[in-house]
Amino acid sequence: MKKSLLLLFFVALHFSVFAQDFKYAFISDTHIGATTGEEDLRRTVADINLQKDLDFVVITGDITEMGTNEELKLAKSIFSLLKIPYYIMPGNHDTGWSESGGVSFIKEFGYDKFTFDHKGYRFIACASGPYVRMSDGHIPRDATVWLDEVLKKTPKDMPIIFLNHYPIDNSLDNWYEVTDRLKTRNIQYIINGHGHRNIAMNFEGIPATMGRSNLRAKDTIGGYNIVNMTKDTVYFSIKKPNQELLPSWRKIPLKPFVHQTLKAYERPSFDINKKYATVKEVWTYHSSANVVNTPAYSDKAIIFGNSLGLVEALSRNTGKKLWTFKTKGAIYSSPVISKQTVVLGSGDGNIYALNSSSGKVSWKIETANAVLGSPVVDGEQVLIGGSDHTFRAIAIKTGKVIWEFKEVEGAIVGKPLIYQGKVIFGSWGRYLYALDVKSGTLLWKWNNDNGNRMFSPAMCTPVAANGIVYIAAPDRFLTAINVNDGRTLWRTKEAMVRESIGLSADSTTIYGKTMQDEIVAYKANGTAPELAWKLNAGFGYEHTPSDLVEKGGVVFYGTKNGVVYTFDAKTHQNLWLHKIDNSMINTINPIDNKNIVVSTMDGKVALLRNAN
Repeated sequence: MKKSLLLLFFVALHFSVFAQDFKYAFISDTHIGATTGEEDLRRTVADINLQKDLDFVVITGDITEMGTNEELKLAKSIFSLLKIPYYIMPGNHDTGWSESGGVSFIKEFGYDKFTFDHKGYRFIACASGPYVRMSDGHIPRDATVWLDEVLKKTPKDMPIIFLNHYPIDNSLDNWYEVTDRLKTRNIQYIINGHGHRNIAMNFEGIPATMGRSNLRAKDTIGGYNIVNMTKDTVYFSIKKPNQELLPSWRKIPLKPFVHQTLKAYERPSFDINKKYATVKEVWTYHSSANVVNTPAYSDKAIIFGNSLGLVEALSRNTGKKLWTFKTKGAIYSSPVISKQTVVLGSGDGNIYALNSSSGKVSWKIETANAVLGSPVVDGEQVLIGGSDHTFRAIAIKTGKVIWEFKEVEGAIVGKPLIYQGKVIFGSWGRYLYALDVKSGTLLWKWNNDNGNRMFSPAMCTPVAANGIVYIAAPDRFLTAINVNDGRTLWRTKEAMVRESIGLSADSTTIYGKTMQDEIVAYKANGTAPELAWKLNAGFGYEHTPSDLVEKGGVVFYGTKNGVVYTFDAKTHQNLWLHKIDNSMINTINPIDNKNIVVSTMDGKVALLRNAN
């Protein structure tokens, strides 16, 4: 007992010597592009420059409203006016609706995660947020790999301050990957944004502080926090531009961290896999970064890209790596394979055609912005849209551009539909477009009369039957549109279907995944929404855009918590479930009704097989 007390005494003594007093500014959620975002940030930067006792500034995400290149450049120009160093990270608004898939954030600021040491403390910050698609918050796979490397180089007793945009709780699907790591170290506290309010928090025994938004909201002026680090306590105080510093509203003792092991904390359960023991992962591969696309497959290979810009080809039989190809930007484009050619887009602004056996470049086309959209093959041409407001038809063999449509509002991030001589796709502007597939001529465009582009028909995969196009967009409506003239035939919000849709093999039924437990099926008609049946699948609250795909009488779809669900197309009953990890399942690619290719946002790619 005496030895333990003596050890704690020396640890505390070492800690007090290790760290020194200093102050820094803590800004969050500036939302450049929102109504008052620019003015509020300019006032804050000017106010910080007037203070002589601040060492640096940290900014914990949601720098912009929509992650556009224009907003990011403006934000960078304002932060560049600071007279002291600043450290910055993206939030979900900088990545979730980004026209570049987060690439432009890194181009502007040079990084999306950081670490630095200051007066005895090590500051470590990861990016987090949905990436292009709506999902739970997520610490990127490449960030957790990086965090491991940083912690390996950090002395065990060195005090750590961790920064993140999201709170480190279950608003992140992989929060435990951070807390489990930090609790093995001398973590002092966590700071984060996202909630726009000053809140005292605690994450599994780690004290934390959520910081207010810099926006003025209902006030007349915005504001931020001043963080005062003393030898034994850290104080948080609100500072509004041109006003006196307010008394501290939050304080946290600074002392050696002791990991409490008596309390059991929530962790994801994989017990569902025991119930459906006939379903096995033939192989599973964990990529080095997020995978937010659907892998393509050939007889020999399974091919996909990750958020570090790496295209990877795995053996379909074993999951072993066959080849890789590196692009210079994140990949969110789901590849397609046509004969020996695989085509996909990259955040580096190029459309690539690679040899599917070797990974060598057959051709590439440079565009003026990121290419996040997924390609679709129509005969000898491939069609794909980008963030340069352009949709293209390209000859697969030669890479020659057959036609371009350059009047797209916003970025294209979804997968087009080829139907009745038309190519149909949405964008993060306000419209769903229908072009003549041979000439690229605009035939019609449709919108939902919502001025907010976050509800645009962008993250939707159109399906069609009997001359009718159906979409499930972020506005939570299921919509039927006349394919010939773009007229709205009917719209329904009854089932709250969001960005997840499917078409039955016989084209009589439109499937939808609701936001609460249910799969719904509507009759494919153009007169009025007619609910055919519904299935209480039991997946809980759900908002991720993983479409429903039917193959051999089985319908496959994924959920935000890493579970693959299936149901029988005839009996409308659940068949089997299988959990891969705890992050979003992308739209599934079934080989047949027993073998499917699955990828998750956390970078896992698997071949699942049902033995029954």
